[in-house]
Amino acid sequence: MGETPPLPGAEDKAATPATFPAMRLPIVRFMLTFVGQSIELPAIGGLCLCPLRHQSKPNTSFSSCTRNNQAVMDNERYLKETALLNYSCPSIQQLIRERRWKSLDDFDKIKQTYSFVRDEILFGYNRADEITAEQVLQDGYGQCNTKGILFMALLRAIDVPCRIHGFTIDKELQKGAMTGIVYRHAPQQVLHSWVEVLYQEKWYELEAFILDKAYLNKLQEKFKQCHGAFCGYGVAVKDFSNPAIDWDANNTYIQSEGINQDFGVYDSPDELFKEHHQEMSKAKKLLYEYLGRHLMNKNVNRIRGARVGKYKPQR
Repeated sequence: MGETPPLPGAEDKAATPATFPAMRLPIVRFMLTFVGQSIELPAIGGLCLCPLRHQSKPNTSFSSCTRNNQAVMDNERYLKETALLNYSCPSIQQLIRERRWKSLDDFDKIKQTYSFVRDEILFGYNRADEITAEQVLQDGYGQCNTKGILFMALLRAIDVPCRIHGFTIDKELQKGAMTGIVYRHAPQQVLHSWVEVLYQEKWYELEAFILDKAYLNKLQEKFKQCHGAFCGYGVAVKDFSNPAIDWDANNTYIQSEGINQDFGVYDSPDELFKEHHQEMSKAKKLLYEYLGRHLMNKNVNRIRGARVGKYKPQR
């Protein structure tokens, strides 16, 4: 892997909306129907190929000893509470006490909070990207940016340093989770992020907390003939039958093969969202918040099938 991009502030950056040239997938297609509408999903015998990650491949390796040492010395910046990472709120503190995460060693702190965010905070679409960790926990569901906010807040609350890496992904990988008119009017480039955690003086890239196992397992059942690359329904991986989704002091990925644009690393989601945001008109934002995301969540829940218990904070 290449060298990690410079930390924020190393070069001037202007606020950049997530708009980039459209990409195309293979022509062979099949039809599905959702909410009375027929939609096309790219497929070859049920296999969604994903030739997307070619424009700006992330350079995320933290191989430099100098940078590793500097990161260790600068741990405080990666533990700071922010407006979005509001880990002092009562509901997050209560959760940490319930799970006794502070009593664990660093490995199990990461593993257990990662598993919690992946499987007990279900995959779904919140009203916006820029919501607090407290709100994500209250919703009980989220996508890459919002689940990442909660994950970072939990990590920092139990003294595990972490940061965020920003990207865009092509909306093609959301096809199937997004459907019909919602998909057609979605931005071609979608703001995306994963969390990077510092463990034993090494940064690990954690992305696969986005999809809960119950949802992913249903997709694998639906496309059980697929043993290679897959793109769609919120997934973009090289090995669909065995994606790297479990953390055992390793990187995890679930959408990385759909990445187009790499924005680099930031100390917090607050800083990322100051410079990069999802381009949408006011009308589209309102339609998404009050209609589109509810249709998307209904579809995701239908795919997941059996009711799965999500975490509900105690009152």
